[in-house]
Amino acid sequence: MYQVLFKRLPGNEDIALPQKMSEWAAGFDVQAAVTESVTLEPGERKLIPAGFAMAMPGELEAQIRPRSGLAYKHGITCLNSPGTIDADYRGEVKVLLINLGQEPFVIARGERIAQMVFQTVPAVTAVAVDELPETVRGSGGFGHTGV
Repeated sequence: MYQVLFKRLPGNEDIALPQKMSEWAAGFDVQAAVTESVTLEPGERKLIPAGFAMAMPGELEAQIRPRSGLAYKHGITCLNSPGTIDADYRGEVKVLLINLGQEPFVIARGERIAQMVFQTVPAVTAVAVDELPETVRGSGGFGHTGV
C-alpha cells in the first residue's frame, strides 16, 4: 500500500481533503476551493483551485478525471483528461474544467468537481535504435484495424 500525504492550504480549512465516497471507489473526490462562486459559461474553461497540495511516492502519478454526474447532467468535464500530477509536484492541485453544456454552470465553494485516481508508473528506460522490430500491423495508424 502506498501513502499519499495531503496538505490543506491556508484559508481552506472548510474544504475536505480528497476522499473516497464509497468503500470500492477508484477515485478520490476533489472539491472546489474557489473563494466565491464561479460561473462557467457554455464553451468556457477555467482553472479551479482545490485547496490542497500533496506528496506521493515516485512510483505513483495522480490522474484528474471528470465526475460522471457533472458530465452527464451539465456537460461539465475536465480538459487534458486525464490530467497527470507528477510525484515531484508540490504546488496547489487545480482542475481545468470546461462547460460543454448549453447552460451556464455555477461552481460553488466545496462542490465536488473532479476525481483523482492514483496509478503506478512503471520504470522505463528509453533506448535509441536504428531499426524497430517488425509487427503484422506495421505502421498502420488511425482506423487501420478496421474500426
